[in-house]
Amino acid sequence: MAVAGFYRRALPSPPAVDFSSPEGKKLFGEALQKGNMEGFFKLISYYQTQAEPAYCGLTTLAMVLNALAIDPCRKWKGPWRWFDETMLDCCEPLENVRVKGISFGKVVCLARCAGANVEAFRTDQSSIHEFRKYVMACSTSDDCHVISSYSRRVFKQTGTGHFSPIGGYHAESDMVLILDVARFKYPPHWVPLRLLWEAMDTVVEATGLRRGFMLVSSQQRAPALLYSLSCKHESWISTAKYLMDDVPVLLSSDNVKDIKHAILTVYSSLPSDFSEFIKWVAEVCRKEDVSQALGQEEKSRLAMKEEVLKLVQETGLYKHVTNTLSAQNSFCKTEQTLGHINRLPNNAAGACCRETCAGSYEAANGDKHATVVSGKVANSTVEQGVTSLVPLSQRELNSCTFDNSCGCSAMQPASNDVFTALLLALPPQTWSAIKDREVLEEISILVSIESLPSFLQDEILHLRDQLLLLKRCKDNRVEDAPMK
Repeated sequence: MAVAGFYRRALPSPPAVDFSSPEGKKLFGEALQKGNMEGFFKLISYYQTQAEPAYCGLTTLAMVLNALAIDPCRKWKGPWRWFDETMLDCCEPLENVRVKGISFGKVVCLARCAGANVEAFRTDQSSIHEFRKYVMACSTSDDCHVISSYSRRVFKQTGTGHFSPIGGYHAESDMVLILDVARFKYPPHWVPLRLLWEAMDTVVEATGLRRGFMLVSSQQRAPALLYSLSCKHESWISTAKYLMDDVPVLLSSDNVKDIKHAILTVYSSLPSDFSEFIKWVAEVCRKEDVSQALGQEEKSRLAMKEEVLKLVQETGLYKHVTNTLSAQNSFCKTEQTLGHINRLPNNAAGACCRETCAGSYEAANGDKHATVVSGKVANSTVEQGVTSLVPLSQRELNSCTFDNSCGCSAMQPASNDVFTALLLALPPQTWSAIKDREVLEEISILVSIESLPSFLQDEILHLRDQLLLLKRCKDNRVEDAPMK
């Protein structure tokens, strides 16, 4: 019986030169000698074939993010965090991408939401000379990569729009190496840079906008040390709408007469599935590795987590949040609303977990354990041989502020930490609807991040950027968002 379908395509040459051909190898060797293939080795280490015919944008981005060693703060499989196409779903549902592909603006959105630095240019915002300059800069470095969005038709290839990373540059012939992620169709190949520019300088019929390129690099320090927004659960749309659209309206009420009422106004109407939106980034340890000593990297990471948590708890806003919720005897509601912290031990940090090995001791208490990490105790549990570790400050350990008289069990690391971080991450203009000038002035000081230590500023700004990006996605305004 005949089998329908295609087995690869012949690469039109010219204009392209197959990477594995004698000429392609010669170009590679010469470019390598000139130092213009530095970015190639990181990219080739994580080179992958797109899992779906329309996944070129997702595959290209996952490949670049892994090459830059950016932590996704979400589990891939088992306890491992790793960028996979299926995890890049916050700016467009995967079902839509599978059918229609993804736009240039939404790839930019995904990259930023993942914690990367991105400079994006449509061809009407740049020039071929600037493009060449950027390609040369990234080809001589392994901490910056160029993603190109182009039309295959200019290269006489089948198909239309496509995304792929640029793997290197041959200066003498002015050619670039395209690491085509549709490897089932075409192999990696060299093309003239001038022709690639022409392929990018084409209009996408669906948007009426030109294609282009983006420079993707990692931030000096991963900002999502302790908190990250998650878009995996469909509830993110309603939660983002509540925080960005509904909260300012609620704050305009005449009932907001002091800081306590301002905090309760935001808190009392939180969506019931809010716990799926903001996540802890937890360390995890394989049970069989418990006896091993912490490595320097793990120690440093845990120390930074503890520092971020400590800094959150030292803010004036945190004190108001704790006092307000405690005075209202509302920790039962806290447990329900921010219940993902309670559930964290039970699902080994379901959305975010980082593997490490913790070395002091474990004292079993049912299915929960107390694990000493860097002199601090963290609540943890073991699921499928993995222990999750969340930093818990010594102050909290010694003097619990939770009111157990309402029947709530003692919670895991305080949910008011998370609520405080979220309030700090709201755009400053959120609070401007408060009518009482004195209250507005006081809350503005409390939520201002300008005087916060840079360590905490980075964490809060990352959450705020994620929130703004998600808002643009919800409003379908990604394409007209600033590219830089």
